[in-house]
Amino acid sequence: MTIARRKSREVTIGNVRIGGDAPIVVQSMTNTDTRDVEQTVEQINKLAEAGCEIVRLAILNEDAAWAIKPIKDQVSVPLVADIHFDHRLAVSALEAGIDALRINPGNIGGQKNVDKVVDAAKAHGSVIRVGVNGGSLERELVEKYCGPTPEAMVESALRHVRMLEDRNFDNIKISLKSSSVTDSVLAYRLLGQQCDYPLHIGITEAGTMLRGSVKSSVGIGILLWEGIGDTLRVSLTEDPVAEMAVAWEILRSLGLRYRGPEIISCPTCGRTEIDLISLAGEIERRLQNETESFKVAVMGCVVNGPGEAREADIGIAGGRDKGIIFRHGEVIRTVKGGSNLLAAFNEELDKFLAERQGR
Repeated sequence: MTIARRKSREVTIGNVRIGGDAPIVVQSMTNTDTRDVEQTVEQINKLAEAGCEIVRLAILNEDAAWAIKPIKDQVSVPLVADIHFDHRLAVSALEAGIDALRINPGNIGGQKNVDKVVDAAKAHGSVIRVGVNGGSLERELVEKYCGPTPEAMVESALRHVRMLEDRNFDNIKISLKSSSVTDSVLAYRLLGQQCDYPLHIGITEAGTMLRGSVKSSVGIGILLWEGIGDTLRVSLTEDPVAEMAVAWEILRSLGLRYRGPEIISCPTCGRTEIDLISLAGEIERRLQNETESFKVAVMGCVVNGPGEAREADIGIAGGRDKGIIFRHGEVIRTVKGGSNLLAAFNEELDKFLAERQGR
């Protein structure tokens, strides 16, 4: 089944197309002090290497805004400036070469300040992402809807969008963030019906690695399955680089985009006679820097493993003090001695990768 994506207008951040028929884009945010150019550049480049396609930076003061220029000179991905309350920081970031802003027009200090930011964004051809967070909604909307409900979030977003549209600015992207999976899904559904701007999706304050990955996968997965979402971020209380693996696995699981090998491994059972958990972990680490897409199977049963993982490009199945290595369900090598399994598989994996790369 092919997912029918919501039709959105296209915008461009740096050299990355968003919306329209463009692929869904993976984003993240640095947790460095943006004024520390060296450290920030290092983290951005690590994110890019792990598959991040757009990176957001916290801009807390003028020094951080003007650090954007030397940072941009040393990275290859587009950058977004995260601005709160101070329109001057938005203008400075644009003058320093930022590709997009994340800002709420309603909280930067009045009509004249909004005019200045919009004029600067027009002059630099930059996108403005209107970012609404359920935890910081306008008081009157919280009172009107008796809480930070999906309806309140959508009304807030559209109110901010109209401030830009009234100034003939429509180079816009929108995000609605809540720590509640159900509220986020409902809010994006409502918003998607009321505008055609590209949407950035995610579950904010999702939590640490395990809980955050689960909440993000459920929320983002539901939205993507319904065709909603043009960019996404998996928000984890973790090194931002860790967000990339989760983001790409979400996309892969829905057949939307692929990056790196897919590892298929069985959950172990009473028939397992090898240390399958360690074997699968070692193979996963061995392949963590591969970007090409293919399937690898790590199975715990010699009898059923190759058949159950017939679609795998290459795989291994272990039994009592032995194992087999197979391709597309056909055995290509038998290995004696459980301690020899990993080394033998790595040899066959090297041959497999060399063939794929034409060496």
